Amino acid sequence: MNEKVRAVFTDDTITVYQAYPARIAAPALDAGTFVDPFRRARMTWIKPSFLWMMYRSGWATKPDQERILSIEITREGFEWALSRACLSHFDRTRFGTKAEWRAELESSPVRVQWDPDRDTGLNALSRRAIQVGLSGEAVDRYLDEWIVGMTDVTGMAGDIRRAVRGGDDEEVAALLPVEREYPLPAAVRERIVPTRVAV
Repeated sequence: MNEKVRAVFTDDTITVYQAYPARIAAPALDAGTFVDPFRRARMTWIKPSFLWMMYRSGWATKPDQERILSIEITREGFEWALSRACLSHFDRTRFGTKAEWRAELESSPVRVQWDPDRDTGLNALSRRAIQVGLSGEAVDRYLDEWIVGMTDVTGMAGDIRRAVRGGDDEEVAALLPVEREYPLPAAVRERIVPTRVAV
């Protein structure tokens, strides 16, 4: 299967990425977590794949995605989220009917979506990258308990983009975060890795 969580992680933490405008990023960096005008009531998506974040934000050039934040969260929190997640698409091997899937989707505080991961040219790869959508209790836990560090990596993103455009593969390799396959607990893998991916 090509659905594997790849990330920068330590024994205790995993790094995820989010992109925001300065009005949200700046106070978050000052506070060490997301604060007003960030809205807890909205679903927030965290992404362990740096290059997928670059694809989504257009290397931090898309409106309201001009600041890229690298957020270190506890592995305990990350796995809590995944253990309560529902896939964003219907998987008939897990649910008897679409109605059953929709009911779980609506009641779950976490949503998981798999999209083609990206190379340094932002071209789609055969493997897939995970996005984790947090809402309700999961957002509160993320903001109040899981975040242990936050860094603005917008400058790094710009440096990598320039190296990519300049064809400097050595510089790109030196700058890119080194992501490894994350060791998912078996029960979590069974819950979030689809048996059939909707394209």
